[in-house]
Amino acid sequence: MSKVIPLLAMTQRRRSVPVRMRIFTIGYEGTTVGEFLAALQQAGVERLIDVRAVPNSRRPGFLQEPASGRAWRRAHRICPPARARHSRRGRAAARAGRIDDLIRIYMGQLELPEAMAQAAQMLELAAEKPSALLCYERQPEHCHRTLLLDAVAPDAQVVHVFD
Repeated sequence: MSKVIPLLAMTQRRRSVPVRMRIFTIGYEGTTVGEFLAALQQAGVERLIDVRAVPNSRRPGFLQEPASGRAWRRAHRICPPARARHSRRGRAAARAGRIDDLIRIYMGQLELPEAMAQAAQMLELAAEKPSALLCYERQPEHCHRTLLLDAVAPDAQVVHVFD
């Protein structure tokens, strides 16, 4: 069953990232639950850290609810506060292919105190055991999880499970 971590329960203290922290990323676009779970197991991932803005999916097995079962047994959800979710401007930039605008908007959101607290918690979770940041987009170069790690864990060893 998934564990939702409310914003108020998140730690406010910042931790320095170990120079060679290893953190995985995975996107489930175009994969089945079976393929997804097999890839996580093969990589040695023990925890999912869900960084999707909204934990919804039209794909069977990828909706983060107890009823969807298998993919979420080891999941932690980093809940974005309303202010830090993808803004209308960010979504419009993404749809229009204005990548520079999207990056600028997302990087601005990462400077919010709530986002900083969430990033600290994400890194603490990832330091405890092999963890993968989860989002929909399969290709890491097309996903915000790469921007997130570049910003908050620039010295970490990042392994993209479906690269």
